[in-house]
Amino acid sequence: MANDLVATVPDLTGKLVVITGANSGLGFGLARRLSAAGADVVMAIRNRDKGEKAIEEIRTTVPDAKLSIKSLDLSSLASVAALGEQLNAEGRPINILINNAGVMTPPERDTTADGFELQFGSNHLGHFALTGHVLPLLRAANDARVVSLSSLAARQSGKIHFDDPQFEKSYAAMSAYGQSKLAVLMFARELDKRSRAAGWGIVSNAAHPGLTKTNLQSAGPSYGREKPALMERLYKLSWRFAPFLWQEIDEGILPALYAAAAPQAEGGVFYGPRGFQEAAGGGVKPAKVPANARNDADSQRLWELSEQLTGVSYPSPN
Repeated sequence: MANDLVATVPDLTGKLVVITGANSGLGFGLARRLSAAGADVVMAIRNRDKGEKAIEEIRTTVPDAKLSIKSLDLSSLASVAALGEQLNAEGRPINILINNAGVMTPPERDTTADGFELQFGSNHLGHFALTGHVLPLLRAANDARVVSLSSLAARQSGKIHFDDPQFEKSYAAMSAYGQSKLAVLMFARELDKRSRAAGWGIVSNAAHPGLTKTNLQSAGPSYGREKPALMERLYKLSWRFAPFLWQEIDEGILPALYAAAAPQAEGGVFYGPRGFQEAAGGGVKPAKVPANARNDADSQRLWELSEQLTGVSYPSPN
């Protein structure tokens, strides 16, 4: 595979794309680019008002963008199941599912509606459940893509704490974030493996945005606090005084855009920015997959744990 990949987007007229967290950051950028290519984009988000504003903004540059909003709170398995039920009732095959929404490094341990650690529950388990619920619609598309957004943190601070996946014994914000994003990557690779074994016709891959300026870095560390946390202030100082380290959204979306829409994108591959240490660089290349994500036994164990915790079972690939 070439080391220099170009995120070309073919005509997507008539294709259905579902993007979680599409009202801001990477999700917003992806919604704009894919709707510009003619796709019908479902923005699966929590806040309808923010979604309406995002649609208005996209339509200033893509006047005929086909965008709709559906309610989704990834920190609630009931909300995830409700969206799955709604999409299945509509019955339209899903051509591209982008598991993008995320929570990053809340300073204190918090939990989802179902009692999971917030990052593991939202970033991984919510998307695991959503993909499982809409699997029939993905299979019906014949050539569907599922793109899951991981992070450099999967490599730097990620391991699956099978003895304490919810960080109940001792919470460390970045370790919990790293675990959630490693789980996302392992899920993407395992889904592709299972799809190939069972003939589901789904290409599953993963991408990460390197260092991209989004509200994830600012909102997460200040989560639940009245004043901006130190980490939020540090991120924003870094954006201002070390801009060469950071990408804008339009560059940061390129690995995910390639994974979702480029005809040559492959299943089981992790895509990232082309530049130094995969931090930035205005291009796309296959990213380094951490050893933890290449462990087949751990990937299977995580899959089984995820089915158990979410109550969402995928068909057996055998």
